[in-house]
Amino acid sequence: MPGLLRGVARTAVVAGTASAVAGRVQRRQASKFAEKDAATAAQRQQAYDDQVYGQQQGYQEQPPPAAAPAPPPPPAAASTDVVQQLKGLAELRDQGILTDEEFAAQKAKILGT
Repeated sequence: MPGLLRGVARTAVVAGTASAVAGRVQRRQASKFAEKDAATAAQRQQAYDDQVYGQQQGYQEQPPPAAAPAPPPPPAAASTDVVQQLKGLAELRDQGILTDEEFAAQKAKILGT
């Protein structure tokens, strides 16, 4: 019987120790996560306060700078250049490199229609 009591007592000590350690780890992790949550909440509150304070004082966020104006379109191509391009497309079509549909699409692109 004394051996049985000793075994039960040892089991109780091991279980109690494990429970105490687990509780301590859990409290430490909860504390660490609470600190992180508090820091995050403080940062968000500060950002909100900055935004509200700025609006109450009449300060507005500066709009992003306007994009630079688009460069002017290149000067219109000379009519001889358009004619040369169309002749080149016609040659490609005659050689069988371009289909009639591809030729028509490129022709429309060159003529701007």
